[in-house]
Amino acid sequence: MSEEKQTGGFSWFLAGLGIGALVGVLYAPKSGRETREDLVTGAREGTDYLKQRSRDAAEQVNQIVDRSRVQVTEYVDRGREYVERGKAQWEDFINQSRQVVTEQKEKVTAAVGAGREAYRHTATVPETPSEHPVA
Repeated sequence: MSEEKQTGGFSWFLAGLGIGALVGVLYAPKSGRETREDLVTGAREGTDYLKQRSRDAAEQVNQIVDRSRVQVTEYVDRGREYVERGKAQWEDFINQSRQVVTEQKEKVTAAVGAGREAYRHTATVPETPSEHPVA
């Protein structure tokens, strides 16, 4: 029953809409041709307005994209600069570390050489009996 009421109500709504449109056309201050021309003119103006707004929006988007591109390029350049600076610092650190290792290696080599020389000197010197008492 409620479905029939809804269908009937919708039918009356459509009938009222049609009657209202007919009454509006009959009592319109302009003729049908003038009304159609006004509608076409309004549609053209609306279309032109939308086209202009679309162009304006596209121009603004292009400006934003250009500014963003410049900023991204600046950030990339700054990032490259930081990477290069870090790379140079890392290379300096490695070179200093190599230098320290080389210096320590030279000191150890000298100490080992001095130890060998001391051992040879001690090993080749004959022992005297007074140095080692026999028990």
